[in-house]
Amino acid sequence: MTATEKPRPELFDVGGYRLERPFRVRRLGHIGLNCTLIDESIRCYRDLLGLRISDRLDFSRRVSDPAILAGLGDPGGYFMRHGTEHHSFVLFNRRVHAAINGQQILTGPVTINQISWQVGSLREVVDGEAWLRDTGNSVQRAGRDMPGSNWHTYFTDPDGHTNELFYGMEQVGWTGISKPLHFYKYLLRKTPTLPQISETEEVSTALASDVDLSEGLRDVPDEAGRFDVGGVLLSRPFKIVRIGPLRLFVTDVEAARDFYRNVLGLRVTEEIRYEGLRCVFLRAGTEHHAVALYPIELRERLHLSAHSTTFSVGMQVGTYRQLRDARTYLLGNGMTEVTLPPELFPGIPRAFRVRDPDGHLIELYDTMRQVYQQSPLDTATTGWPETIDDDEAFDGEPYLGPLE
Repeated sequence: MTATEKPRPELFDVGGYRLERPFRVRRLGHIGLNCTLIDESIRCYRDLLGLRISDRLDFSRRVSDPAILAGLGDPGGYFMRHGTEHHSFVLFNRRVHAAINGQQILTGPVTINQISWQVGSLREVVDGEAWLRDTGNSVQRAGRDMPGSNWHTYFTDPDGHTNELFYGMEQVGWTGISKPLHFYKYLLRKTPTLPQISETEEVSTALASDVDLSEGLRDVPDEAGRFDVGGVLLSRPFKIVRIGPLRLFVTDVEAARDFYRNVLGLRVTEEIRYEGLRCVFLRAGTEHHAVALYPIELRERLHLSAHSTTFSVGMQVGTYRQLRDARTYLLGNGMTEVTLPPELFPGIPRAFRVRDPDGHLIELYDTMRQVYQQSPLDTATTGWPETIDDDEAFDGEPYLGPLE
């Protein structure tokens, strides 16, 4: 090796592909928010935006004295979905979390509860946790969540936003019923050993024990469909079809970019300057960006909520017509629109933004630009080697559920 050559980083076998880390983020899977106005927030995200509640987690069971939570509002954590995944968006009562975990959680600027990134296998979660520890990242916890059934490992970015690698999210079928409490026996608060049994085997075991699979929660619209949305009658004139991108205010753009690029493996799509301030946009697959990083100084200039580092949570609707109708519907139901300079949002040609009850922005849009690699054509693989190099192998639509 010459003096000018850099040592090649250790490469990991991820499903037969040689990668720089033992996992590959496929997409932004779900987002959690801590809110103080829990009842109003549920109305906003469920009744106005149309997300469905798949499960409620009662945090009052985590305190020995119920008086600790007196007067703090609903102690439930609400897992919500826009499609078949058990949850793509989660709401937690910030005051309840503060009482359970410490007052600094309420007074601090981080209102993101979690930023959850899907990987393609349980092995990637487990090997990813070990790699995170080995590379100096502080892992908060690992195991398997219930409700939702997803295997996970949690860790933080430089600004204290909790990130998660997860695999195996529960899929809610045509009945709209989530898993019953019987399956909570599979909850795990430690790193799993490998291999684990499949979800199919878990369900088969439950059926053999006469477990009623219909005992889970089913949340449906309170009113009959009256809006024609692409030929189907819905209870509102639009349908959320994707969660994300997420926009964050950060204290050090360079440090945050390095975390999301070097630790998580996201790729920088674009950087812009707005009023002399640097903003960075990173992607997981071909979408222009899954997360956008803005300097904290910009928050005051844009007159956004000073209590939170959350700039906005994105939600895509199905069509341009739905986008226009969503704006009319939401403003007609009391939500407040916030107009911001369009140059802050490259990759999204059409969008509008409204405030939720806690002051977080919700960004609704109809499409995002796609980014395609300009790689040379590969020559045919010969000899079937044990592993190959292909950085684009995991781009495109990911497989959503557990492997079986």
